[in-house]
Amino acid sequence: MGRWLITVGILLVVIGLAWPWLTKLGLFRLPGDVVIERDNFRFYFPITTMIIISVVISLVLWLLRK
Repeated sequence: MGRWLITVGILLVVIGLAWPWLTKLGLFRLPGDVVIERDNFRFYFPITTMIIISVVISLVLWLLRK
């Protein structure tokens, strides 16, 4: 359990450091992502982005099991 927590923590730090470059990829502005903008309100729900990230993570975990 301790190794998993350390691994997840390191992964979160790496993602946090790489965030400026990840946003430039256009990953968070895909067709299918819901954006509602009003006068003083902005709602963003990245459905397509979450599906793609889920597929990539599932593929990586599947490959690590083999």
